[in-house]
Amino acid sequence: MPAPPSLEPLRFERIALEKPWGGRALERVLGLKLPGSGPVGETWEISDRAAHNSVVAFGPQRGTALRDLVRLHAEELLGRSRPSQDGSFPLLVKYLDARESLSLQVHPHERTRIANEEKKSECWYILEAAPGARIWLGLAPGATREMLAACGASAALTEHVLEWPVHSGDFVLVPAGTVHAIGGGITMVEIQENADITHRFYDWDRKGSDGRPRPLQVADALRATRYDAPTPDGPRPAPWHELQPGLRHAELCRSEEFTVELVEAAEAVTLETHGRALVAVVLAGAGRLKTEHQDGALEQGQTWLIPAATGRAHFEAQRPLRLLLARSP
Repeated sequence: MPAPPSLEPLRFERIALEKPWGGRALERVLGLKLPGSGPVGETWEISDRAAHNSVVAFGPQRGTALRDLVRLHAEELLGRSRPSQDGSFPLLVKYLDARESLSLQVHPHERTRIANEEKKSECWYILEAAPGARIWLGLAPGATREMLAACGASAALTEHVLEWPVHSGDFVLVPAGTVHAIGGGITMVEIQENADITHRFYDWDRKGSDGRPRPLQVADALRATRYDAPTPDGPRPAPWHELQPGLRHAELCRSEEFTVELVEAAEAVTLETHGRALVAVVLAGAGRLKTEHQDGALEQGQTWLIPAATGRAHFEAQRPLRLLLARSP
C-alpha cells in the first residue's frame, strides 16, 4: 500500500493590508474577521512573496511558510503546475474591497517588461457591485502612446480607456500590459500571477496616509502598456452548465497563466487535482472538505490549497457551496 502524502490540504493565515481606497465590506460580504478598524483594501489568502509569505494556519504544517513548502515539497505540492520563474508558488490569491476607485494602472507584459521586472496577468471574480459600479479596461480604439502621454497624470487619461459596467457574478480577465482600474463600490476575488508590480498612470488626485499624493510611475506605465493588444472582452457573467441536478460548472478562463472555474454544489462534489496544485475559494455555503487522510470544516471566505499529490478532494455541502477554482498550467 503506497504511503500517504505528507501534505494535506492547506489553509493559510490571512494577511490584511490597509489601503486608502479600501473599507470594511469584506466583513459583510464574506464574513471575514478583519483586524483593527482601518480601511482594509486587500487580504492576501495565498501568497509566496518575500514581503508577505503565507503561513499555514493549522494541521501538521502549522506555522510553515509557503515558500518553505514549495522548496521542500515541490513535486508533491505542485505536481505538473508550472512554478514562477524564481521557483515560487505560481499564483497569488486576494480579496479586494474597493470602497473608492483604485488607480488607473498597468502591469508589464512579457514584451514590455525590462531587466528583472515581473510580468503580471490577473483576473477578477466580482462578489458584489454597487448600482452603477464600473471598471476601466483596455485602450479605446485608436488610442496611442502619444495620446496617453499628452494627458499627463490627469483624469483626461480615462477618455482613452474603455469604461464598462460591472455586476455581481461577473468575471474579468486583465492580461498583462492592459490599462485598467477598478471602480468604487466593488468587492472581488483576484487571482493573478505571482507578481507584485504596478505602474500607476493616475490616482484620482488621492492622498496617502501621510497626506501626500501617492507616487505615480507614468513613464514606466507608458512603456509597459501594450498598444497593439486586441480589445478586451470586458466583464461577463459565468457561462453555467448543469452537470446534473444540484451540480453546475462554469469555465471562466483558460490562459497561459491560469485556469479558473466555478462549481456550485447543492449536496456534494468531488474534484480531481489532475496532477496539479488546486486552489479552492469558498465563495458561499458551508460543509466539509474530505480527502483520504483529512476531514476539515468548510466555511465561506476560506481559501484552500490542495496539493497535486492529493489526487481528489470531496466537498460535502451542509449549505449549498459555490467554489472558485484555480490552477496554474
